[in-house]
Amino acid sequence: MTEVVAVVLAGGLARRMGGGDKPLRLLGGRPLLAHVLERVAPQVAAVILNANGDPARFSGFGLPVVADPLPDYPGPLAGILAGLDWAAAHRPAAATVLSVPGDGPFLPPDLVARLEAARRASGLPLACAASGGWTHPPIGLWPVALRGELRAALLAGERKIDRWTARFGCATAEWEALPVDPFFNANAPEELAAAEALLPSLTAGPIG
Repeated sequence: MTEVVAVVLAGGLARRMGGGDKPLRLLGGRPLLAHVLERVAPQVAAVILNANGDPARFSGFGLPVVADPLPDYPGPLAGILAGLDWAAAHRPAAATVLSVPGDGPFLPPDLVARLEAARRASGLPLACAASGGWTHPPIGLWPVALRGELRAALLAGERKIDRWTARFGCATAEWEALPVDPFFNANAPEELAAAEALLPSLTAGPIG
């Protein structure tokens, strides 16, 4: 498997959370971002954070912070493009970028391996995660070689991930959603409270 760079997507406005940075909200006494990094970092060669505004607020994590390459918060595709551009400039050996949300504290430890296996088995260039009958387009593998096409699509107004990936073909890797959905994300205060309640059920080991 080729070298993989992960981009943690935190460039949105967090309207449902009341604004601010979702990855800095606390879960079990630690920022959501700390949970994400704990699960993702062992699977990849490097991790960067896609976030807009003053990067100093994330300085404690020691990550490169890369803003959207387009203005006006165009959505997760822009954050993925930021990751592809960073990988091309700083990790030329990395042919692939993994994208994950900054509010997903239960990501599986075999995320990269299973996405890559699905991509290879299908012969398709892209792969995304699925669980409980739902696909999760922001959680996937992206070839750095497609960054030119993605930039052109964004400049043309494309904002939907699955519509863009359909142009090239996207494999799906499925995970069980029980006892805890590994792709649970804390978009709103009540979901953060639900994640807090789920933490004890994870003490027996990683899910996935």
